[in-house]
Amino acid sequence: MPSFCASLRKLKVLRAPLFAGLFLMAAGILPPHAAGDVLANPQASGLSSHATEPGVQEPQSPEPQSPGPQAQEPTAPPSKYDPAIFQKSIPSEQLAFLGHFAGMTANDAVRDKQFRKLMHSVLPDCTFHYGWDMSPSDAFEKVLTGSPLPVQIRDGRYVTVSGRNGPYLRGRGFLWFDLQEGIALAGFYFHPTNGEPTPTVTVFSRQVEVKEESLKLSQLPPAFADALSLWSVESGVAPVTTRYFIGGFNKKILLEHDEDYCAPVNPATASAADDCEQMNADAADIDLNAAYYLEQTNHATNATAWMLVGEDQVAWIQVRDNTCRIGPDRLGCRIRLTRERTHVVLSQHSVPHLPHK
Repeated sequence: MPSFCASLRKLKVLRAPLFAGLFLMAAGILPPHAAGDVLANPQASGLSSHATEPGVQEPQSPEPQSPGPQAQEPTAPPSKYDPAIFQKSIPSEQLAFLGHFAGMTANDAVRDKQFRKLMHSVLPDCTFHYGWDMSPSDAFEKVLTGSPLPVQIRDGRYVTVSGRNGPYLRGRGFLWFDLQEGIALAGFYFHPTNGEPTPTVTVFSRQVEVKEESLKLSQLPPAFADALSLWSVESGVAPVTTRYFIGGFNKKILLEHDEDYCAPVNPATASAADDCEQMNADAADIDLNAAYYLEQTNHATNATAWMLVGEDQVAWIQVRDNTCRIGPDRLGCRIRLTRERTHVVLSQHSVPHLPHK
């Protein structure tokens, strides 16, 4: 199978970064009649199109604070985990050494030659764009080096090594290992400035090989979903964030939100019904925007194109909003139609776009 890792290197679409106006409109913040003004002049509306140069460092955000009332942990979706998507499990004897890092820091782990060798073997062998093109292993080394966070071992089998020391673009990440099943996944968060939806979380695993254009969180191990949720809270990552997955086929696909933000793990942290349902709607919108971007960049793992917003996308949002304007469950209608549209976008080879007049 030809590798999708051959990048759309420095792809330049001769469009402004107009996705911001579309997103505001999709989220209900911007009324449809005003969308044209924002799409035509994003800077006049405070939506700057300036991208930070790859080599320029961005001031780091302060240490994550406790999430606000709307950032509650969602209920993990009913598990549809299929172990068969993981190929070539890692022999337990090759993972046993991870137990020696208990009580040590992530920096201690990443300085260990055996750990770095394991990290290289479980992350895909492709090009990832974190400020500039590099391997996923190099990106993780940047956020783990110097990290004082302790290596965590839960239930005697789940090992998490995490860091928030990315030198730019607020990079942070973690690696997760199941010592019993011999599987490994990793998550990486940063704020891209290359024209794609931002911020993003990309989950990696060379062991996972799927031919589909998307993967649901519920298809991954429940213990990993729990670890991802906990890491997000501890690292100050918003619960509704653009998510991708890169597996053994070196192809970036959508990691779809199928959590329910109206049924948090801890009922004491629940938001009002309208707030949590809005979060579900926002998650659907974010997945749709990510789907458009993936199709426009041919699922390249290091795409650097500005997202193009076609008139067909704006027209579809108007149709959706008009369809869901009446009825007892307007947000539910919007979520359902948006999910359906996302799957349509991902199921076709390319998405036609009406030219701008």
